[in-house]
Amino acid sequence: MEKYLKRFFDGIQRDFRLFMFILMLIEVYRGLFIWAMSSYMSAETQTSEIIFAMWTGLRLSLKTAGAVTLICFVLVTLIGLTPRLRLAIGIFASFIFSVLFQARFPYYKQFQSTFGLEVVHGLNDDISAIFMTLLQEYGLIWRFIFALILTLMCIMILSRLLLFKTFALPKFEEKIKIKTAALVTGLILFIATFFIFVRFGGSFTYAGGVNWENAGVTSDYFLNECILDDAQALYRANSMEKRMQAGEISGVESENILYYAKNIAGHEKLESDNLMPYLERTAQGNKIEKPDHIFIILGETWMQWPMIGKYEKLHVADGIKSLIAQENCYYSRNFLPNGTFTSTSITGFVTGLSDVNIRVNYQPRTYEEVYPTSMAAPFKELGYSVDFWYGGVASWDNIGKMSIAQGFDNFYGYPDFHAPKQNAWGTNDKHLFDALEEHLKDEPPTVHLIMTTTNHPPYNLNLQAEGYDVTKVTSELNELPNIDDAKNLAIELGHYWYMDRVAAQFIKNVSERYPKSLFVITGDHAVRCDPGTRPTLFEHQSVPFVLYGNGIKRDILPLDVVGGHTSIVPTLIELIAPKGFTYYSIAPPLTKSNGAGFNRDVFITSNIIGKIDSDVVELLPHIAAKELKDVNQSAEKEAAQSAITSMRTISWWLLMKGVAL
Repeated sequence: MEKYLKRFFDGIQRDFRLFMFILMLIEVYRGLFIWAMSSYMSAETQTSEIIFAMWTGLRLSLKTAGAVTLICFVLVTLIGLTPRLRLAIGIFASFIFSVLFQARFPYYKQFQSTFGLEVVHGLNDDISAIFMTLLQEYGLIWRFIFALILTLMCIMILSRLLLFKTFALPKFEEKIKIKTAALVTGLILFIATFFIFVRFGGSFTYAGGVNWENAGVTSDYFLNECILDDAQALYRANSMEKRMQAGEISGVESENILYYAKNIAGHEKLESDNLMPYLERTAQGNKIEKPDHIFIILGETWMQWPMIGKYEKLHVADGIKSLIAQENCYYSRNFLPNGTFTSTSITGFVTGLSDVNIRVNYQPRTYEEVYPTSMAAPFKELGYSVDFWYGGVASWDNIGKMSIAQGFDNFYGYPDFHAPKQNAWGTNDKHLFDALEEHLKDEPPTVHLIMTTTNHPPYNLNLQAEGYDVTKVTSELNELPNIDDAKNLAIELGHYWYMDRVAAQFIKNVSERYPKSLFVITGDHAVRCDPGTRPTLFEHQSVPFVLYGNGIKRDILPLDVVGGHTSIVPTLIELIAPKGFTYYSIAPPLTKSNGAGFNRDVFITSNIIGKIDSDVVELLPHIAAKELKDVNQSAEKEAAQSAITSMRTISWWLLMKGVAL
């Protein structure tokens, strides 16, 4: 017994050293990240808030360090496995945290967030393409080498720390066994108390502790993200994924499905045990001549901010702006994508369902039945063939299989039109548009959903050969505030410029050959490319909505009509379908906008853009002669939340349960 107690007493001391080492390692990495990325911090942020963020992060990281130490405590101190295992676990943890520390830098620059749901979605993405992107664009090799160097430094420190002599177990006279029992009892109580203190993040109650849900204690978004260490950020992503898969996402109230079905239908009188009658809409009569061809261009990272006035000197969005300047074009700025990922935006178009963070392209129901809100169905009923054109491959995220299952007639990836592979994701946009233009020969009336690829890392296009001046754009960017790396941003914008130019040229070419054509331009998301370290919500999230073609006028829809991706197909149906034509949709057409657009994270109305489930609200940049205090924020937020809850609840129900109520 005495031998075991000696080993146990020695073990808990060495475990505590490991605990403190991991805790301090995380805190050092947190501080270094804040220092290196300080340009992402608000200029108004006080030093006191940085200290508070470091302190709160330290408390939260008690959980992370405790989880690592618990493994050693059980396996080495309690069970008695070799003490070398303690060092091995410490080395492995140091390596993981060093790798994550290096990965955090490019991740934050891309997504303005510590590790989030993008990680979960990435696991279902094209792993080989992601690897090549990390290799070519984000310095995978040198960052990994630097992580190894940091790990070696950790090994040197930790190995010495664990070798230091520990305090010996107090010796008592054999006859005073009660003191030994008291010592053991005290150790057990101390360990249990310490475990509770660590488990609740520096407190003995959940309410008083720190966890990922209540860690945002400062007024600065960047600091709030830094409070989460990498392990806690990944835990957050996993927790959010599980909640959303279970329907535990803001706005999904499945227990009130009938109420929200009636809300979508717009009246209380309808009573049915099936969702179909609630989703049925009747076209009011065509506003334009039925087009021969309809093209919906979903541009990769086609964010809206390069189109607004303060960035016009960059001249990277001249193609789309040249279209907007024409009389047969409509443009709304109050627009959001369906999601913050490419696949979420695609599934929103194909199925007509709002993002509830369920991977639609992996749901069994997606391949068993066509959702009543699917894009293909109404167009095919109007006599169109419906095709999907993608600059990548059909197997990426199951989009080829999903599209065909949801009623598309054809799916064309770059191997199908024999284009060369020119980056990790597929071919360049010019090959995509050239192939589609060639394909239009002798085609019947068609609808084409087009997903581009070039404006995506790795950014390996020969911009100089294309006629883009990186140096000039870099110089222009350097005159703007909060630009972290002007040259790299100029290169990214060069790929945006290329996509914009090629798409605009395609539209002009096809318009000349087929005058009775209709075009839609929007972006799959805006997240990934920001104008500096402190973008507004509008800059970080908004995408354009452009209607161009035969019969389109500037006033065909209300000025800056509010909406999102799932409203586009209903809008097209209302523009071209005869009066009385019936179709099914969760989102209203933009001819009858409900005044709200949204994705997973934010909402937009006619005056404001804000974070869902948050008090963060900003005035839209193009709202002239107004201040935030002049806007009825509560009314606009309430209307947006009503739309979000209705559309998310119905979308979730269709995905998980089908049309039966």
